[in-house]
Amino acid sequence: MNLIETFQAFVAQVPELVQPLIVALAGAIPFIEGEGAVSIGIIGGIHPVVAAIAAIVGNFLCVAVLVIASSGARTAIVNRSRSRQAVLAGDGAGGAEALPAESDRKGARREKFQRAFERYGVPGVSLLGPLLLPTHFTATMLAASGVGKVRILIWQAVAIIGWTTVVAVIVGSAVYAIR
Repeated sequence: MNLIETFQAFVAQVPELVQPLIVALAGAIPFIEGEGAVSIGIIGGIHPVVAAIAAIVGNFLCVAVLVIASSGARTAIVNRSRSRQAVLAGDGAGGAEALPAESDRKGARREKFQRAFERYGVPGVSLLGPLLLPTHFTATMLAASGVGKVRILIWQAVAIIGWTTVVAVIVGSAVYAIR
């Protein structure tokens, strides 16, 4: 809560032209995201539409960077694993090296995500994910599962725009009803 109050105070203190940049920066932080950032902006005195656009842009840019990086990392790992298997197969040794076991907690989280992914697919996980996890984590897990970057980014954009807009309407209505 202290971080949110700090952003709200900062938004109120900086020049009007810089305020949307502060909201965008807040939107890039997990657990604040677009929904929290738009609230910060509106309560800080920014017009709801400007605050929503800034929050959406900040949240989406961060998610896009994470998806691109995660997808690249997954591709590198898969390619390395395939080349290692090819070397071991050509080697004639026959046995592959044992991979370290996942921790129980990490394995349980992955299994929970996998069940939700199988049940709801990319759209469901993207749209319902913000209720439980930040979009940053959801998008990264989708990329790590091998889902295409474009598909992830489209559904994450829909989710970010949708949730941020809903929160902007609610907070904007409440703030303007008080004024």
